[in-house]
Amino acid sequence: MASVNTNYGAMVALQQLNQTNSALETTQSRINTGLKVGSAKDNGAIYAIAQGMRADVAGYGVVQESLDRATSTVDVALAAGEAIGDLLIDMKEKALGAADASLTTAQRSAFNEDFKALRDQITTIVGNAEFNGTNLINNTTAGIEAIADADGTSVITVQDENLSLGGGVVTLAATASLDTVTNASAAVGTIETSLDNLNQALARLGTSSKALGVHSDFVTQLSDVTEAGIGNLVDADLAKESAKLQALQTKQQLGVQALSIANQSSSIALSFFR
Repeated sequence: MASVNTNYGAMVALQQLNQTNSALETTQSRINTGLKVGSAKDNGAIYAIAQGMRADVAGYGVVQESLDRATSTVDVALAAGEAIGDLLIDMKEKALGAADASLTTAQRSAFNEDFKALRDQITTIVGNAEFNGTNLINNTTAGIEAIADADGTSVITVQDENLSLGGGVVTLAATASLDTVTNASAAVGTIETSLDNLNQALARLGTSSKALGVHSDFVTQLSDVTEAGIGNLVDADLAKESAKLQALQTKQQLGVQALSIANQSSSIALSFFR
């Protein structure tokens, strides 16, 4: 039946063309953004999952920064501790030399001056072994904590090591001297004890530094894996979308032609009145 009021063929052609145009817009958006799920309206469930994972990745960045700061603080403490160890070895040599009873007063005084200079250098090193406002070897803090997970509920703690003169590790007094044979001999034993204590303290700091490094590597890998997982959820397959784009463009052109043909059907009614 030919009718000027209702053109069913044109309506069907228009519906198909609208569907094609909608699919074409979606494909073009995916190609432009590189995302198959760019907003919640594309896929609400996947978008919510991806956003949660993106929050985790951002959290891992903060964790990495915290671990880096802690690692640097411990490394500064380690460097200072190793320097103190070298000084103690030199001081032991001076103390042994001054313990020789055959030395003259002037000779022992020379040893003593060198010894005191090395002793005071330990205090200088301890006071300057600071990073980001934290000093792990001067007994001013109980330790430091580094964030270990994206929720901030887990931490890695590094304990303080007091390497100050007269402390629990370096037991040599800040006023120690080699002015007599007795004092020099006593200093030798004290320095040997201090070296043993220092080596144990450095071992603890070294273990903590290694633990921070291992966890830092793990967090980096975890962040990379999570980002890859986000990509699997929301990234568009550009090769597939490119092929689909060409198919839809062709389908769009055919739809326009079909609509044009359908619109001409009403003109058949004119032939009845010629």
